[in-house]
Amino acid sequence: MENPDKQKIEQIVQTRKEAHGFFLKNSEVYRSFVEMEKNTYKNGELSKKIKELIAIGISVAVNCESCMEWHIRQAMDDGATDAEIIEAIEVGIEMSGGPGTVSARFAMNVLEYYKTGKH
Repeated sequence: MENPDKQKIEQIVQTRKEAHGFFLKNSEVYRSFVEMEKNTYKNGELSKKIKELIAIGISVAVNCESCMEWHIRQAMDDGATDAEIIEAIEVGIEMSGGPGTVSARFAMNVLEYYKTGKH
């Protein structure tokens, strides 16, 4: 079975390449961003691979498809296994669902507030 998102992924890659070339030539801010990215993902106390795995989880949590494509590719290039990438995705699932539990606690308190009639 062919990947139903194959065309979307290929379009993301193509668009990124075109935009990257355009903005490198025309935007000092973009060039600064690229430099920040290089500094962010270099090996330090955390390896580049671990940083890419963190970025995968964040990409899932914020639903950035282009970010997912980029950071999964980078993590794979840095030697991440399928299992490591899946765990990073799972962290993103939990983190995007986790904030809902915080909201649910507040909603519970609002419900209790109005049920007591003391407002």
